[in-house]
Amino acid sequence: MKQVCVLGNGQLGRMLRQAGEPLSIAVWPVGLDAEPEAVPYAQSVITAEIERWPETALTRELARHPAFVNRDVFPVIADRLTQKQLFDKLGLATAPWQLLADPSEWPAVFDRLGSLAIVKRRVGGYDGRGQWRLHATDTQTLPDDCYGECIVEQGIHFSGEVSLVGARARDGSTVFYPLTHNLHQEGILRASVVFPQASAQQQAQAESMLSAIMAELDYVGVMAMECFVTPAGLLINELAPRVHNSGHWTQNGASISQFELHLRAVVDLPLPPPVVNSPSVMINLIGSDLNYDWLKLPLVHLHWYDKEVRPGRKVGHLNLNDSDSARLCATLEALLPLLPPEYASGIAWAQAKFN
Repeated sequence: MKQVCVLGNGQLGRMLRQAGEPLSIAVWPVGLDAEPEAVPYAQSVITAEIERWPETALTRELARHPAFVNRDVFPVIADRLTQKQLFDKLGLATAPWQLLADPSEWPAVFDRLGSLAIVKRRVGGYDGRGQWRLHATDTQTLPDDCYGECIVEQGIHFSGEVSLVGARARDGSTVFYPLTHNLHQEGILRASVVFPQASAQQQAQAESMLSAIMAELDYVGVMAMECFVTPAGLLINELAPRVHNSGHWTQNGASISQFELHLRAVVDLPLPPPVVNSPSVMINLIGSDLNYDWLKLPLVHLHWYDKEVRPGRKVGHLNLNDSDSARLCATLEALLPLLPPEYASGIAWAQAKFN
């Protein structure tokens, strides 16, 4: 039996474990503070569900492990400064940006980037945290500890957000899912919609960009790339060196899920292109209680994370997929009364994608 240790024991590690069972791959999601002797890492391939981690007895031990896949890639992608430098080195389109080192730079920043500046912490910060949208009159609201620890980007006027989830094998071959359309509210992914046939031009551009990134890093496994849709084409927003929230639809909407695809890549199993035959919708469950009435709707697949429900916390997701888009839209309509009112805008956005 093949063994994989996953650094991090949140929902992504849990779903990797579930994906490993039918393949006879024992997947061990481990907390960062686990005792090294309690973890069967010596006989395992090591992967991670998180980009960065504190130094603990376990992470020190794993950092020396020769089978820690992508070990040297995580620091590059976890720091937005080195991530942006990677895009620039490869000539890939991204929002104009710079390091924000000192408050005295603000006049020059707005001269160069325009009236809206997006400030992001170099490390940490996700789901809308550690980010600020600032105009020239707002700069004093930025915490002092951001200077030197943040990048600043031009605020982009985009018509939509898409992500590409793909995987690369050790031999350098790559496979991709169709582009996923995403809706973010307050920095948190609320819903995703995917069609078997994406825009050929967008798909080709995205695959070319993500292929170049994975090849440059000699990356193995699943990686996700989030992009803004602009009149000039796609602009890369951010990378995730792991399975990704916007790929959760693949659990029920593709012949191979992103979790299985990642495991196949890291343990050297075959990596054929996943087949996607019908549209899919994923609704993130954020700070909402479990409601088994969702299961009265035959298209609904529930994935519940068994986490304590707290405001703003991802606690599960619903996957729906069907070749009949009218039936998909009707199911989304039937979900409305079964979800809190704040889901209405995300469901309306998803339904509009089919019109």
